[in-house]
Amino acid sequence: MSRLINIYRLLDAPVAVAYHVVPTLATWLAPVPGGLATAAAIVAFTAAVRLLVLPLSHYAIRGERSRARLLPQFQELQRRYARQPDKLRRELNALQQAEGAGIFAGCLPLLLQLPFFSIMYRLFRSGEVYGKPNMLLTHHLLSAPLASHWLTGAGPFSLQGVVFAGLLALLGVVAWFSARLARQTAGPGQAGSTPARVATARADTRRGGKPADQPGGVLGALPRLLPYSTLIVAAVVPLAAGLYLLTTTTWTVLERTALRRLIAGAGG
Repeated sequence: MSRLINIYRLLDAPVAVAYHVVPTLATWLAPVPGGLATAAAIVAFTAAVRLLVLPLSHYAIRGERSRARLLPQFQELQRRYARQPDKLRRELNALQQAEGAGIFAGCLPLLLQLPFFSIMYRLFRSGEVYGKPNMLLTHHLLSAPLASHWLTGAGPFSLQGVVFAGLLALLGVVAWFSARLARQTAGPGQAGSTPARVATARADTRRGGKPADQPGGVLGALPRLLPYSTLIVAAVVPLAAGLYLLTTTTWTVLERTALRRLIAGAGG
């Protein structure tokens, strides 16, 4: 428990920085009508974070294409070591590392965003920031406080609930597009169904492995179901954090679509 408290306190300084950054952005965006400047500042903050990790996103998409390009070699290794799954795994991993096509790179943009999401969550959960009242808790998005939760306060059947319903509906639309993008690009070279996993799953099945490990099973469906988890998260975090989620997931869909086309056009 003490370790978790220490980790929680590590965010105190970044939260204090964000407490100055968000109001500054809101001041610059003050001409935004309807008192939406603070909400627009959260969107701008999220966009800045995404621009920060853009090079890693580009690297991740290149890695996907590299894994797809290596498919014939993966298939050859699978044919050669079909009865030696341990040897097959070693050879596949060695090939991926030699070509710089490891699957971990695809997770880096998401992992690097988690601290920023945590900062936004803390920023609209803390009553005080460095011993002073947190004035951001008084800001609203339309009729809903940015610090409010869907099932608390005025509740789901109120004007606040209508704002949350709109947020969840937009997240659902973005999740659908994200899942559709995952279906279009599903197969070898994608997270959850990389050539290495495809090949080793087939080899394990021949030795009595579970069919669920195949790309058409649970692991294959996971990339298409995962986008909808944002709706669950948005239902239990402050509205400001939900707005962060909506912005970053929308950015992800647009970014991945644009980068795939850009890299494909460049022959990368």
